[in-house]
Amino acid sequence: MDFRASPVVLCFLFRETEQDGREVLMGLKKTGFGLGRVVTLGGHIEPGETPEQAAVREVEEESGVVVAEQDLRRAGTIEWIFPAQPGLDMSTVLFRAHRWAGEPGETDEILPAWYPATDLPYSRMWPDSAHWMPRLLSGDYFNAVITIAADNVNVASVDFS
Repeated sequence: MDFRASPVVLCFLFRETEQDGREVLMGLKKTGFGLGRVVTLGGHIEPGETPEQAAVREVEEESGVVVAEQDLRRAGTIEWIFPAQPGLDMSTVLFRAHRWAGEPGETDEILPAWYPATDLPYSRMWPDSAHWMPRLLSGDYFNAVITIAADNVNVASVDFS
């Protein structure tokens, strides 16, 4: 692993509804990296935290929802490589959860919303999402290396191992 990569977590909360079937909680990013995009809840792992502890903290900070560590299920990893700006590189642990407490609410960082798992707003998300989100939504465990193009937005390559 490249030690310059920031350790990050993403946590996908799922629910079942009669109207739309399976839904996933995501949110409109209101500040910082990804501003204006629909993103997954998550963020940096703080020093001394496990990925699970970081996922619990980030979900609560970004949505007000409380998820217990024992309800998190690892879904894989993604290494994001930004050759044009290596300081953006991320080493990410992915989680799924089907149990939590509370209702999602707007925070300074995220406006959360439930999206049908079969109809995600890919045009409003990071372009790489369409490459790996279907695997996550299908329940697969996967590891991926995603290299981002020189514009720091579009995808140069995706490698699943």
